[in-house]
Amino acid sequence: MAELVQQENRLIFTEEMKKEYTILVPQMAPYHFNFFVSAFASEGYNAELLRTDDYDLIHEGMKYSHNDICVPAMLVIGQFIDAIKKRGIDAKKVALIITQTGGGCRASNYIALLRKALEKSGYPYVPVISLNASGFEKNPGFKVTPRLLHKLHDAMLFGDLLMTLVNQTRPYERYEGDTKRLLLEINDEMKAYFNHASLFSWRRQKRKSKDIIERFKALETDKTELKPKVGIVGEIYVKYSPLGNNHLEETLEKEGCEVVTPPLYDFFLYSFDSGIYDIVEYGGSWKKKQVLKLAIWYVEVRRNKLRKMLKNAGFEASVPYKKIKAMANGFISHGAHTGEGWLLTAEMVDLIEHGAPNIVCTQPFGCLPNHIAGKGMIKKLKKHYPKSNIVAIDYDTSASKINQLNRINLMVSNAKRQQMKD
Repeated sequence: MAELVQQENRLIFTEEMKKEYTILVPQMAPYHFNFFVSAFASEGYNAELLRTDDYDLIHEGMKYSHNDICVPAMLVIGQFIDAIKKRGIDAKKVALIITQTGGGCRASNYIALLRKALEKSGYPYVPVISLNASGFEKNPGFKVTPRLLHKLHDAMLFGDLLMTLVNQTRPYERYEGDTKRLLLEINDEMKAYFNHASLFSWRRQKRKSKDIIERFKALETDKTELKPKVGIVGEIYVKYSPLGNNHLEETLEKEGCEVVTPPLYDFFLYSFDSGIYDIVEYGGSWKKKQVLKLAIWYVEVRRNKLRKMLKNAGFEASVPYKKIKAMANGFISHGAHTGEGWLLTAEMVDLIEHGAPNIVCTQPFGCLPNHIAGKGMIKKLKKHYPKSNIVAIDYDTSASKINQLNRINLMVSNAKRQQMKD
């Protein structure tokens, strides 16, 4: 049995635990996290993705954290503790993993809040693994090796690819359920995709991407009557998580819209770029700056190949990161990179300029960085783009789902009215 090892007031995830423990992974981005878990499994970790999506989980999180903490923290904590409780005696054989950004945001405190919640709920023996790129809290039993890092990179590419294909296909499918069936089929196949020992997998990734695109293209669709495009932007958790945004994507599709959600990878490139900005403005390691530049260049080379494949197959592709960054010019400084910062504003500009002027801007209540870069920019954006149709939705413990739906429905009605005029 793995021995509990404590260091700096935290439990260490040891090498013995890697053999015996199940690592619970919270759900955030459904198109991506399945692949992340498969990548972990291919490297010898027994990982399990939590799929509970009942918003009532927030009450479980509220029991063990302060009410002023934002919704994403409460939902993730609630999802973890709910899963541990249901495992019973197996709770002594689980570990939790959570990302740690280190930025000026409440999200930087999630890991401390989670550990405090575990103590309060009677599970102080459950170790918490920090997944980060800054070298925080190293654990002997969990190491981000170059091969795992590249598999996570592939997982991100495939997640963005499937999200794009599903959103552009499902609203127009001729036979209801075709898109979902194909998505489930591909998700099942991808479990084996990551089982390789290669450091890089360029050809493998290219072949699989081409296969996925061709299979989506083969689905029968009817686009004689185009639906209004509605973009989703905002704080990263409530933007992508059905649990965090009350199944916003599904709601918009039921209202007769085509959903456009910006790629998750843009947020990571924005994070790398923010590090470069700080080094240039305030000083820092020249070597780190070059590594970050190289990372952005490498990711964009791979993404450009995907963009080309999508366009050749008749799908719309995301714009390159450089263009997204330029879209913030004249609206917000690139120095505003707390939370989603300038990227949030730039994504709204991108959506408006590329046929999706109808936007739902999501954020947790009290999320200051995103209220500034999101809700705070709406007036300026509407002045520059008079036809833009933007609604800001707060997600909070006290927020009424009916009120959220009413505001979304009003935005959709305006979108349909404007489309008829055009």
